[in-house]
Amino acid sequence: MAFTAKDVMALREKTGAGVMDCKKALTDADGDMAKAADLLRERGIAKAEKKASRIAAEGIVYCYIEGKTGVLIELNCESDFVAKNPQFVEIATEAAKVVAKENPADVAALLNCTMNGATVEEYLKSKIAVIGEKIAIRRFTRYESEGFLESYIHLGGKLGVMLDMVGEATAEAKEVAHDVTLQIAFTKPAYLTKDEVSAETLEKEKEVLKQQAINEGKPEAIAEKMVMGRIKKFYEENCLLEQAFIKDDSKKVAELLKSGNTSIKQFVFYVMGEGLEKKSEDLSEEVAKQVAAAQK
Repeated sequence: MAFTAKDVMALREKTGAGVMDCKKALTDADGDMAKAADLLRERGIAKAEKKASRIAAEGIVYCYIEGKTGVLIELNCESDFVAKNPQFVEIATEAAKVVAKENPADVAALLNCTMNGATVEEYLKSKIAVIGEKIAIRRFTRYESEGFLESYIHLGGKLGVMLDMVGEATAEAKEVAHDVTLQIAFTKPAYLTKDEVSAETLEKEKEVLKQQAINEGKPEAIAEKMVMGRIKKFYEENCLLEQAFIKDDSKKVAELLKSGNTSIKQFVFYVMGEGLEKKSEDLSEEVAKQVAAAQK
């Protein structure tokens, strides 16, 4: 039985599935709308699409390193319970492997990459159908190192760090690199060096610091002089190489790196769920919703 574009849109409205998925289901069902809807449910597609509007603010940060290629990725879900599921970690692993191999430009490009005979997007939909929660790849960073890579994952994926190091991976260099990953996890620096701080950021910071001094009752001329000292503190707090080493505050991170005969090319860290809205519903609301859903 033939079907029209209106039938495709009607099925999409009914199930929440994508246009191409609806078209394929109608083709497989010979245009039978009810059968096509059943096929979408059987394939888990309708179920996955209906979860697309949910908030996925839990999850994990995961790091995958293979040789000189490394990927730091954040994978989100709806509950901490699912985030701790081994299946969820497996999804993060598989997605990171695709990033390492294909080097996609962004998340949208990653979703169109091929994995196990399907796209990453289709793979995620199949996992959503099994796990029962929205799952989303939020972001990733991929490094190809000319030196070596080091990583650190804190509290089972609540925070992740990846370092691209310069030089040989000697025992001393690797020990220093590991210490630096801990440093980054603890201090969360915004920059590697002072040179990375833009002139605009610096001027804005100076204005804030000057106003702080004036608010403390200092004359403007004195406030101007105080700014220079406070800018030094700004660098020490925000630039990794200027920071005091957390295990020995008598030395800076830059000195620590020299002791290991190594240096840092670049680094990245993700705090899981940072900036995402958390789902907030009281227990009575949640129970009422579950009861209503069960009665449909």
